[in-house]
Amino acid sequence: MRDDRGVLEALLSDGRFLLSLTGFVLLLSGGFAILQSASGYFLPQDVHALGFDAAHLAAAANLRVVHFMFHDRVAFGGTLLAIGFAYWFLAEFPLRAGQPWAWWVFCLSGACGFASFLSYLSYGYLDTWHGVATLFLLPVFGAGVWRARPRHIDWRDAWRGGQPLSIGRCGLMFLAAGMIAAGVTILIVGMTTVFVPQDLAFMHMTRADFAAVSPRLVPVIAHDRAGFGGGLFSTGIILLLIARQAALTRGLVEIVALMGLAGFGTAIGVHPAIGYTDFVHLAPAYLGGVLFLATVTRLAWEWRHPLGPRPHDSLP
Repeated sequence: MRDDRGVLEALLSDGRFLLSLTGFVLLLSGGFAILQSASGYFLPQDVHALGFDAAHLAAAANLRVVHFMFHDRVAFGGTLLAIGFAYWFLAEFPLRAGQPWAWWVFCLSGACGFASFLSYLSYGYLDTWHGVATLFLLPVFGAGVWRARPRHIDWRDAWRGGQPLSIGRCGLMFLAAGMIAAGVTILIVGMTTVFVPQDLAFMHMTRADFAAVSPRLVPVIAHDRAGFGGGLFSTGIILLLIARQAALTRGLVEIVALMGLAGFGTAIGVHPAIGYTDFVHLAPAYLGGVLFLATVTRLAWEWRHPLGPRPHDSLP
């Protein structure tokens, strides 16, 4: 039969290319956020909003305030990396196999992620680069979701059925639930008080001190914190549904490991790098990191020692 598809139609295909592209863009964005923070410089829109650069802020307040701002951005970058890895896996494996639950993961996590974008408005600051990037990415993601939609859409497909529960899966689901709760908490803090007591103690600052430096300083920090909370919440949604539905394959074990290394590696690793080592503040992250290592190890063991025949798409 003659193939009369147009070039655009062939490119868009079943939407998986667009969803994989979304994941790739998120990977680039997460890497950029981490590398830009490591450079020690603010973005141009930050300088415009604050009226000064990082060096001036360190002189007007102290260097720990600058480090604190970068630590939120590094953690946010880690969540973007984790989501990017997950989106590629979902598009390449379960969605390619026609499993409707994977489509619902894109819908739910995407809706939560893009909706958390609105939380930035609670403090009246939205950086232009973030806004433009979101406006460009949203139609790509939306078109991918539309073209990849299953024939029969039933929201119950996101959860019903599922794989037999195991120790590894239960551990991953518990970890995901903790990430969802942490993401919601950080979102609420970012939209309200912005700081917890340990933050202010680390920076040796009070709320009045921030206002004296610049009335725009707290809104900029709130923007970063809300972004991290939204990213963590979306990552938890993805992991929860993957733990419930995804077949235990080599690809699953590897992608969960990559997601955890990106997320926990940045969120925990950035703290000693800037000297923010308060144990009470870091205890939930430490607990999550230990649970992640135990869960990935258990999942790898369960893949190596299946109770029945291995899934068709696993590798020897």
